[in-house]
Amino acid sequence: MRYLLNLLLFVSLLFQSCEDKKPQEKIVFNRANLDSLLKIYPDSVSLLLKRGNLLFEELLYEDAMADAARAYRLDSNRTECRVLYAEALINNSKKSVDDLFTAHKIYKKIVRKEPKNVEALVGLANTYSMFEDYENSFKYINQALRINPKYRDAYVLKGTNYRNQGNFKLAVSSYETAVQQDPKFYGGYLMLGALYQFKEDPICIEYYTTAYKIQPKNPDVIYSLAYAKQLFGKENAASVLYRKMIRLDSTYHEAYFQLGYIKQFTTMDLDSALFFYEKATEVQPKHIESYHNIGLIYEDKKDITNALFSYAKVLKINPEFELTKERVAILKKQR
Repeated sequence: MRYLLNLLLFVSLLFQSCEDKKPQEKIVFNRANLDSLLKIYPDSVSLLLKRGNLLFEELLYEDAMADAARAYRLDSNRTECRVLYAEALINNSKKSVDDLFTAHKIYKKIVRKEPKNVEALVGLANTYSMFEDYENSFKYINQALRINPKYRDAYVLKGTNYRNQGNFKLAVSSYETAVQQDPKFYGGYLMLGALYQFKEDPICIEYYTTAYKIQPKNPDVIYSLAYAKQLFGKENAASVLYRKMIRLDSTYHEAYFQLGYIKQFTTMDLDSALFFYEKATEVQPKHIESYHNIGLIYEDKKDITNALFSYAKVLKINPEFELTKERVAILKKQR
């Protein structure tokens, strides 16, 4: 309670003056003020939950995991902490089978006590989906939608289930319904873009563009749009976006690689391509595609020694990389 009272006082002083404060005004939390508040109140479960959920909305799962785990350690009996922690477990890129079973148990326990908790119902459905038990997954999704027909994440999971089952039409329909419930949900537009990109349909650019308008400074979103434009012959527009990515995040090695690729195979500017590939390998020393393409450039320059040297770097990282093995075999026969 002491933390809560102090927090309310601090927020009031930070965002409002005493003279013009209105009873109906509501504090809008964002990453910046939550970061500041958590430096002062690192054990505030409410703040950890707010930031963790915000990070999930931004698809920053690794960052959200830290807040979720801390909130759960501080108050494992609170439903919101259990839900966020379970969600963090199943979205962790390094999750184990044990993590999935732990999340499944947490959701089951919540649903037993709170059978109308739609967040837990969809979370439980998600664990069934990960176990490829789509029958039970749809069962809990539909149960959640009977309680709240506008629950966005239920439609997202429904779309993912259909996608995993190869049902393109119903996957698109479900994702479309998700963004209808939440037009600012850029993740839904990325999912739709990815589906159409897989079908080699240039309409994917429209969906990626919508996501980009919502998140114009998100390098991952920009990359999706840039790569789609590159795939469908809009290399100049793609290059502009890749350069923007680099300005936002100079460690995004894929942007350097794609700029190199365009320079090498579209504009035939081998020296510029070499520059960008080398930048990619500076950032990511194990980026074998860059080393391979550097080898191709040296081949075009008739510098077989440096070509083989670059190919050797590829095979040191991945001895089974077929494209490089083929080039090395050809070069050795020519000697």
